[in-house]
Amino acid sequence: MGLLNFTRDPVPEAVSSDMHNLNQLSAQQFSALTEVLFRFLTEPREVERFLTQLSDFATMNKISLGPLKNIVKSILLVPNGALKRNLSPEQVRADFIALGLSEEKASYFAEQWKVHSPTLTRLAVGQTLMINQLIDMEWKFGVTAGSSELEKVGSIFLQLKLVIKKGSQMENVYIELTLPQFYSFLHEMERVKTSLESFS
Repeated sequence: MGLLNFTRDPVPEAVSSDMHNLNQLSAQQFSALTEVLFRFLTEPREVERFLTQLSDFATMNKISLGPLKNIVKSILLVPNGALKRNLSPEQVRADFIALGLSEEKASYFAEQWKVHSPTLTRLAVGQTLMINQLIDMEWKFGVTAGSSELEKVGSIFLQLKLVIKKGSQMENVYIELTLPQFYSFLHEMERVKTSLESFS
């Protein structure tokens, strides 16, 4: 198995057999299962409904619920990783094919990913902002006056102190960035700001 886009970690061995089992489903069954999965991904609090739909799907298609749950866990690895890494539909498709899913089914899932990913990204951003709320930020620029490494002398750096609210706890996070790292960080923050403005 080649390098995957959605994760750098090795995937569990069971994933390839789950993908093999997934290939046994007809196109109609795969489409129905994908619809159930995306409904769960867009409404993650509806766990009871999701489990009921999975049970109904298993009964309707004469599939054991246990193996179906394993298949679902394996499928969900990809969209969860894809959200964290902001993957394109083509990258999602490539990952499913690399995991052993047929090209036809991987293409269908990628099409659904293209339709649903803006909503999923908005939900993920909302959750992230609620979990780690930035309360305050302090910053200082400095110049390295002396160092054991000659090329670092005279280099500009930035020290950030972020006060983040995690639940009911306040936490100080300290970061030191070189000037190129700072500009990269600034660019990312501007991209996030633009994304958030487009969602609101």
